[in-house]
Parts: sequence; structure tokens; C-alpha cells
Amino acid sequence: MKYILVTGGVISGIGKGIIASSVGTILKSCGLRVTAIKIDPYINIDAGTFSPYEHGEVFVLDDGGEVDLDLGNYERFLDIRLTKDNNLTTGKIYQSVINKERKGDYLGKTVQVVPHITDAIQEWVMRQATVPVDDDGVEPQICVIELGGTVGDIESMPFIEAFRQFQFKVKRENFCNIHVSLVPQPSATGEQKTKPTQNSVRELRGLGLSPDLIMCRCSTPLENSVKEKISMFCHVEPEQVICVADVSSIYRVPLLLENQGVVGYFCQRLDLPIETRPRKMLTKWKEMSDRSDRLLEQCSIALVGKYTKFTDSYASVIKALEHSALAICHKLEIKYIDSADLEPNTLREEPVKYHEAWQKLCSADGILVPGGFGVRGTEGKIHAINWARKQKKPFLGVCLGMQLAVCEFARNVLEWEDANSTEFHPESKHPVVIDMPEHNPGQMGGTMRLGKRRTIFKTTNSILRRLYGDVEYVDERHRHRFEVNPELKDHFEGKGFHFVGQDVGGERMEVIELDDHPYFVGVQYHPEFTSRPIKPSPPYYGLLLASAGKLQSYLQKGCRLSPRDTYSDQSGSSTPDSEIAEPSISQEFVTEGNNEELKYF
Repeated sequence: MKYILVTGGVISGIGKGIIASSVGTILKSCGLRVTAIKIDPYINIDAGTFSPYEHGEVFVLDDGGEVDLDLGNYERFLDIRLTKDNNLTTGKIYQSVINKERKGDYLGKTVQVVPHITDAIQEWVMRQATVPVDDDGVEPQICVIELGGTVGDIESMPFIEAFRQFQFKVKRENFCNIHVSLVPQPSATGEQKTKPTQNSVRELRGLGLSPDLIMCRCSTPLENSVKEKISMFCHVEPEQVICVADVSSIYRVPLLLENQGVVGYFCQRLDLPIETRPRKMLTKWKEMSDRSDRLLEQCSIALVGKYTKFTDSYASVIKALEHSALAICHKLEIKYIDSADLEPNTLREEPVKYHEAWQKLCSADGILVPGGFGVRGTEGKIHAINWARKQKKPFLGVCLGMQLAVCEFARNVLEWEDANSTEFHPESKHPVVIDMPEHNPGQMGGTMRLGKRRTIFKTTNSILRRLYGDVEYVDERHRHRFEVNPELKDHFEGKGFHFVGQDVGGERMEVIELDDHPYFVGVQYHPEFTSRPIKPSPPYYGLLLASAGKLQSYLQKGCRLSPRDTYSDQSGSSTPDSEIAEPSISQEFVTEGNNEELKYF
């Protein structure tokens, strides 16, 4: 097993996750089997109880793990399936050590950070690195480990010390360290400054880790003199200083690393059994990235949510939309709308903001209401859903978005004026969305209906069923505490509001569709978590097709242009070998409206 540790310096959010994913991608393209581990130094057991404004979205895995969004990047880049133990936190480590202490495993000993915590970290990493993450069930050969936060943080010290010891335990030829640093370029002088990187590397070396590659994040390509200066002061060869400048798409980053000889360096440093010839997979990535930059037709989607000030709150949703947009050869424009701005209160208090929000909503080609928690902004989402239903605008509701679509229909078609979710109005006479029986209200963490669950299609003429390839069931990832009240479903179906997908027991409503509407779909699960660059998620794909006016012709042709489930072949390639011009092949790209991601991935 080879281990590649990715650390970061100067600032957090510098792009370690994208760089770790890109390193894994270029190694996988060489035919190697790659897994990934994300270490978060916070004391939380997992990311499940975070506000999206803290660390972005909570990504959900097949086994129900609520983890950092970087694991979503790993899954999308490498097309692998990770488990909750691939996300290691200080809370998990301390909990496991304290449980051992209570059982008497350390009987007679004083339990300390060194060696007990550091040993537990090393054992966790070594154990998890061997867990298969591909469908073939074969043990990985390389483990990419991303250490969250910044070198020098108090909370990450036990992890740095653990890896200082680890490099000797696994031997030098099986361990290498990539340090990601910032090279700022103040506008006053326009000169690239190396001092932050020098200080960061000095601190890392003082803690016992010496970086093998220094990856410099910068707005413009590194000048040779700057690269040589970093080389001289940071104790590495100039070839070990890699420039990671801002690019038009995060999917150009593997190409950027490949072009600077990163694969050749790993071959020599880790003694990898691979050829250094150009890889077909990366060529196709370049072709698809180029194609995304050349798209002319545009499709706009209104994303109506409550966390729109921070786009990482909807990272997987945005990626799923991008995958689908490229699959239909359209440039994506996302119109972010704070759902509270659509409510009558805003009209009274801030009329300009209210009218701007409604103007965005009305001018969009399609409407998406993603998941969320809490009552704030829910009435605004219901107004948006009402408009989409009446104006026959393509609509997709995910999790809470589906539940609110049920509430909207109950209020305005069934004329149950107080219809609501018991999450927001426990005393409602028409509780169309209710608390699930197994939910434990006394404990918040890990008590939702989580992970991969099966949804059975109850009808053969469902639009979503056809988008999935006319299958009888689908397995998708869930994260919710509330569900549609199954006792009231007959009232809805009599008015053309159909629950076309249900759980295995037929008790939970999973998919809704509305008659006489081009595309009005709601799903209780989160399909964005399994969307891939070359295989867009069918609910999002349907939304983009309907928004671009192509859904009916697509369905009439028998969905024959639907993305194919081909990702890895025997050579380790992660893209299909078919022509790039094929409309069904898609590639993730960063939209013009998402400039934050361009700057710092």
C-alpha cells in the first residue's frame, strides 16, 4: 500500500480536496486502484449536525455516513463508493479510544495523546486503506489522505504527529507528502510572494514532516524565479514545486498536474509499477473540458433555497445540474434565489429585493427546490412551487422540496388551507408531512433515515421511470426525518398528483409526478449524491431536458441518448471510449456564475 498525505498551509479552503481528487484521478488513469480518506480535526463525530454555512453541504454515503463534501469530490472524480469510515474526525478517534479505555483495553496504563491517540489514528488509516471502493471488490493500491484545516492549527497537531511516526512505520518508499500552499499576488505590486509558503513549509518541517511536492495555488502561473526561490528556501528541487493556477474548470486540474510531471515523480518516489505514456482517459477529459467551454446555447435554472449565500451549501446539487447541462450540450446558468425573498413579508420590508427575486424566478427556464431544514423560507418555496405548477414550468423538488410540493398541492388544489408539515406546524388539522416513527427526537446526530434505500416504481408510465431506463426500482441515498403522510395519498391521486415511487413496504412515498405538466417531479431521496460527470442523475437530467424543451422528443426516441453506465475499463480509465461529440457524454465544468469556485476550487 502506498500512502499520499495532502496537507495545507497559509489559509483553509485552498483547494486541498480538488488537488487530492486530481492526484487520485491521474494515478487511477495509469491503471492503479485508488481510495481516499478525509481527516477533519473537529471534535464532532460526523458532519451531520452542521449548518451548511459551517463547512458547506453534508454529503451522504451509501452506508448512511454524513460526511464532509470533499468525499463527494472523491466519489465524482474517481467514481468510487466510500464509507463513513473514510471520513475520520477527532471525535471518532477520541470516542474509540475512550470506549477501549472503559472496556479495560489499556488496563494499568495512563491513556495519552502519544502514543494512544496517535496509534489509533495510524491503525484507522491502515485499516480503512484496504477496504475495496470499486465494484470489483479488489483491495486498493494507493490511499490519498487529505488532512483538513491548516498546518499549525492546535486541533490538527495529533494527526501531524501520527503521520510523522507513520512515515517510518510504512517506510519512506511507501509514503509521500504533498503540501498545498498559497502564493499571493498583491494588486499593489503585482509580484508573487513566497514568504507565506516558506513559513508554512518551515512549520511543517518543524513538526517532523518534509513535503515531497509543494503545490502552489496562485491566480496566474508561477514565474520561474519564484519557483526557484521556493525550491531554495523549502529544501526541494524546482521540479517538486508544482503550479496550480486558476483554471476555467476544476476538471482541468488533473491535466495541469499531469503536464508538470507529477506522475513521473510518483513513479520514481513511490516505485509505482506504471508506464509514463500519455493516458487516453486524460485526453478525453481535456476534450470534454474544451467542449464545455465552447457551449453556446444557455439554460437557466432557479435554485430556490435558504442557504444561497454560500454556494458550497448546494455543492452536489450544482454539480448534478452541471453534469446534466453538458449532457444536453447547454451552458448552465444558475439563478440563486433566497426563498425568504419570495414571501409577502419581504414585499413590505424590502420591496426591491422581493421584486428582484420574483423576476429571477419568472425568467428561469426551470425551477429546483433542494433539501433543507427549519421553517425559515418554507413559505417562499411553496410560492415558487405554486408558480411552477400553475405556469407549467419544469420543476424538481428534492427531499424538503418534494414535501413542500405536497403541502402546496394540498392547500391550493385539495383546499386544505392549513395543510403543512408537522415539522413546521405540529397542530395542523391536515398534517400531510409527518414525523417518521423510528426517528428519535431526543438525539439529533445520526437519527435520520440515512443512506442507500430502494424505491419501487408503482406504475409503468412514469416519466422518471423512463429516465432511469425503465427499471422496476432504483437505489438512492436518503437523508430525512419527515415523510409524506401515507394515509392521505388517495386524496392526492384522485386529483392527478401521483406517488409513482414508494419504498419496499409501500408505506413511504418516494417519488411524485403531476398529470398535465411537462415536468413536475419530486423525490424524497437525494439523487445528486450519485450523479457523475459521464452519468448525470436522471431526475436532474429530466429537469434540464424539460427546461431546454427537449424532454418529449427524448422520451419519444426511447431515451436512447441516455448516459451509459460505463466508467472504468480494465486499463483503469475513468471515461468511456466513445466519441466525445456524443450528446450523452458529460463532463463537470464550472459555470461563469460560480467564480468563487474558479478562484479557490
